[in-house]
Amino acid sequence: MSRTNYIVTYDIRDPKRLRKVFKACKDYGLHLQLSVFECDLTTAEKIDFESRLRGLIKSDEDQILFIALGPSESRGERVISAIGQSYIRIDPPCYVA
Repeated sequence: MSRTNYIVTYDIRDPKRLRKVFKACKDYGLHLQLSVFECDLTTAEKIDFESRLRGLIKSDEDQILFIALGPSESRGERVISAIGQSYIRIDPPCYVA
């Protein structure tokens, strides 16, 4: 089964919806930074994920982007570089004030 690697990022205006979107994204990918996830998905998983997200957001207020990075099989080693603070993979809870 073919998989594609995506960067998923979002801008959600309501704190309650934000928490729900964050939790949904954690079910499908690796939390990289605040509202940024890396997801390795089959076509069926992407369809399910998108459907779940559509049910959580207000499409006239919120935005979610899926950035396709290409097939997972030919991706090679994942390298993340940072400017400023070093990138450290952590999964803190999502707190919204």
